[in-house]
Parts: sequence; C-alpha cells; structure tokens
Amino acid sequence: MDVITLRSIFTVACLCVFVGIVAWAFSRRNKAQFEEAARLPLSED
Repeated sequence: MDVITLRSIFTVACLCVFVGIVAWAFSRRNKAQFEEAARLPLSED
C-alpha cells in the first residue's frame, strides 16, 4: 500500500464517521433527549 491509498481509505472512513454522526443527531429516537437538553438553560431550580 502506498500513501495515496492510505489517505483515500482514511478519507472514506472519516466520511463514514461524519455521516454516522449526522444520522445519529437527526434521529427521531433522540429528539426527546435533545429537546430536554435544549430547555435546561431556561429551567429554574
């Protein structure tokens, strides 16, 4: 393997990680948790 192949594999791996994070962030399953976390600064103790 040469350097160009390793860089290509690394780039594809980073893209897959990025797409995974975006999919997790916009998942409907996590929406309630994110909305609750968004309201935390506005809540009074």
